[in-house]
Amino acid sequence: MSAVAAAAPANGEAPAKPKSRKLLFIIIGVVVLALIGAGTALFLLKKAQSEDEEDGTELTAEEEHAAPLRDPKTPPTFLPLDSMVVNLADPGGNRFAQLGITLQLADAKTGEEMKTYMPSIRNGILILVSQRTAEQMLRTDGKQALIQDIMAEISNVMGYDYERPGAEPAAQGKKKKKAAPSPLEGVLFSSFIVQ
Repeated sequence: MSAVAAAAPANGEAPAKPKSRKLLFIIIGVVVLALIGAGTALFLLKKAQSEDEEDGTELTAEEEHAAPLRDPKTPPTFLPLDSMVVNLADPGGNRFAQLGITLQLADAKTGEEMKTYMPSIRNGILILVSQRTAEQMLRTDGKQALIQDIMAEISNVMGYDYERPGAEPAAQGKKKKKAAPSPLEGVLFSSFIVQ
């Protein structure tokens, strides 16, 4: 074979260059283009997915209140608070209210967590009640407003998100981390005396 290889250049013909180098450049080019295409597709898919999560998966206020936090087949947990006696905001300061409050919670775990915040919760409730007059406390709409205020106060102390029923949703322009919905399902009065 060496004689044939040596004879070929003697004839004046240049030896044929292997096409492998040209083929190698073509393969490398195709692989690089495929990687760039895959990277671009992945980037666009992730961007579209993050936009969908921001826009499409948020529940409206009505949907949040309609979706229960616990399984409806399981009973709620009740956490009774110690009885409270509070001076009311009537002129003269001679009116007071004695309240027995029980909190309705989604689960027992929340009740245990809430016990660690109980001094702050009681303080917030006492301040809310002390800002009301006897007339406000005796009206049905005043009691309902007090319940909503207590739920908002407890949710705030615990770090949960709470929107009052019928209230307009928060401004959509601001992007802030949304807190978990409040597992506080209700505020029940076990005693309600105004004197």
